[in-house]
Amino acid sequence: MRFSRRGLLVGGAAGGGLLVAWALFPRRYRPPLPVGQGEAAFGAWLTIGEDGVVAVAVPQLEMGQGVTTLLPQIVATELGADWRQVAAVPAPVSGAYANYPLAARWSPLWRPPIPALADEPDDLLLRRWAEDEAFTATAEGTTLAAYELPCREAAAAARAMLCMAAAERWGVEWEACETSEGFVRHDGKALSFGALAREAAEHDPPDPPPLRPQPPAEKAADFPAEDALQTAFPRLDLPSKVDGSYLFAGDVRLPNMAYAAIRHGPIDRAELSSFDAPAAAGQQGLIAVVKGKRWLAAVAENWWAAEQAVTAMAPRFRLANPLSSARIAEALDDGVRRGEPQRVAERGEGDSAMAKPDLALRYDVAPAVHGTIETASCTARLENGRLELWLASQAPEAARRAAAKALGLSLSDVVLYPMPAGGSFDRRLEHEHAIEAALIAREAGRPVQLVWSRWQEQLMVRPRPPVAAVLSARLGEGGYIDTFRARLAMPPSTLEFGRRLFDNDTTWAAIDGAEGEADPMALEGLMPPYAIPNVAVDHVPVRIGLLTGRMRGNAHGYTAFMVESFIDEVAHRNGQEPLAFRMAMLGQDVRLAQCLQRAARLGAWGGGGDASGQGIACHRMGDAETGGRIALVATAATGEGGVRVSRLAAAVDIGRVVNRDIALQQIEGGLIFGLGLALGSAAEYERGLPLSGRLGALGLPSLEDSPEIVIDLIDSDAEAFDPGEIGVPPVAPAVANALFSATGLRLRRLPLLSDGL
Repeated sequence: MRFSRRGLLVGGAAGGGLLVAWALFPRRYRPPLPVGQGEAAFGAWLTIGEDGVVAVAVPQLEMGQGVTTLLPQIVATELGADWRQVAAVPAPVSGAYANYPLAARWSPLWRPPIPALADEPDDLLLRRWAEDEAFTATAEGTTLAAYELPCREAAAAARAMLCMAAAERWGVEWEACETSEGFVRHDGKALSFGALAREAAEHDPPDPPPLRPQPPAEKAADFPAEDALQTAFPRLDLPSKVDGSYLFAGDVRLPNMAYAAIRHGPIDRAELSSFDAPAAAGQQGLIAVVKGKRWLAAVAENWWAAEQAVTAMAPRFRLANPLSSARIAEALDDGVRRGEPQRVAERGEGDSAMAKPDLALRYDVAPAVHGTIETASCTARLENGRLELWLASQAPEAARRAAAKALGLSLSDVVLYPMPAGGSFDRRLEHEHAIEAALIAREAGRPVQLVWSRWQEQLMVRPRPPVAAVLSARLGEGGYIDTFRARLAMPPSTLEFGRRLFDNDTTWAAIDGAEGEADPMALEGLMPPYAIPNVAVDHVPVRIGLLTGRMRGNAHGYTAFMVESFIDEVAHRNGQEPLAFRMAMLGQDVRLAQCLQRAARLGAWGGGGDASGQGIACHRMGDAETGGRIALVATAATGEGGVRVSRLAAAVDIGRVVNRDIALQQIEGGLIFGLGLALGSAAEYERGLPLSGRLGALGLPSLEDSPEIVIDLIDSDAEAFDPGEIGVPPVAPAVANALFSATGLRLRRLPLLSDGL
């Protein structure tokens, strides 16, 4: 729901609430970007130096997805800058960079008092909340939706101001000037951005900014087959990542800095009961031992000494209610069989006409972990009542607030320096390590860098939730589905996450607070894109005791597996070819049908029969108007070495492509990540502890295991859709369907080889 400025003023005045109404208007901010010697600021988004360098603010976490190239590219294209003189600067936490689309999408999680007034990006109540909370979270592929237009507007305003400064020198109309390659040009004359920056910054920007006619876009024709790797915008972070000079959170070095290692108790609510402090007394370099209620840390002159000390102290924990995979499975099984369902989505008449389904199939999904290369790392310095944090965070303001509360500081006394992440996959939406680092630094009396070991990362991970589901259908004429119902038993995982993030709840308080609530976001992707007239989607909320969280692909990672496996099975049971069966039901989604056709050609689809080892799947993320589409043909086989996926052929429609190279990288990465979820990544628990403590035990694809990947990125004029998530969902069903073709066995559990072949 939206309000106009006039409507608010009239309504506010009529009700005697003019001051309240006025408080809803978006605030203005002083430029948050620091301005160095010889630089001029142009709003919140960019500075231009006398040397011609254009520095672009990036308010999103760089975690390998290329956002520190994508946003500068948008600015450079609109500004007319020379890409060789463009730099990315991590933006400070500020309401000037609020992520309105994500705030709208997550409004059920931060729970506005009047939801209908804060569920769209343009709602004034939502915008005020996002600005006040400095909500710049990186998630859900919202970077382009949130920041493309602000970046273009900022660059267009700066371009106009540069043209004004040049026109003043030349005595011409500024509208007659143009910019390219870092120069303002007119009638054969040229002045560099650097030469004009100071003068330009004194001009008032035009309102509205004079945007170029077309937004940034790259087409397949721009990349000839013989030079497919060519790009006009090579990644800005690539050289430093290649030579090792790129700094992550664990690379921070401060004067007099110490290092901390930590041990946490089992999941969940374990309390530290005892430890052998004298056993660490002889450890060379040991500085301090810091005791938390649920953890124990050692601080030393180097991390290895701290790790050895905390190991020697052998901390023990008191655990009231040990968690186990067997108990989780029992709770989910009971939920899917006998639990009370809550309807979260419906189409047509729902399942009212399906007294007895013609087909009902059970699907199970194990908890899945992120497998980030970089473990949780944070450096904290507390001096003179001021806390500084060097941290990779997808939700930096939430981390600031949590650290301030833990130390009893005002928010203004906490400074967060955003660092990039060595992979996140949504793991860095959580920030327990920031709180721990702040507390340890306070007790140690000097700057401290906390780095979790791999074992601690595995212990403290918030996995993708486990699920038990039954999908059922009534078949109509020709064997096509007339009524479809999905019933999922699982915890209200997204609601629990929201309470941790926005309310700073403890993990168990979040579980208590969300207990029994239906969670539509945890069931996204279950509404089929096919023309099935009647659909019902039900959630059975189940308390399992395991804290769960967000992961790349989120619900789509398991709902696509269920839906596309089910569709494939219906096709085979009715003697229909899987591609033709899908195409016959996709008349209302031409873009997805095109993806299927092109993936079939790219993957040399032979029908999936005759033990070909081929499987096909497709999926849509987002709504029918603006969502992205993908179709995938997987080729797999079994042999002495187990299952081998030899080829993935994908056709993808993500609308307008801003940077083709980055889009392909992200889709390829999503396909590999999806392969890891299909064949591994599972977490099992016993007595509150994970049974896998190393990356090597998760069954993740190695370079040798990685299949040949071919991608057809379809040119489209539709709204741009983020490519980072869409590669994940179709992999598991395509591989499962391929293994059925190869072996004749249907696998309905993730990971697919949970029960062997």
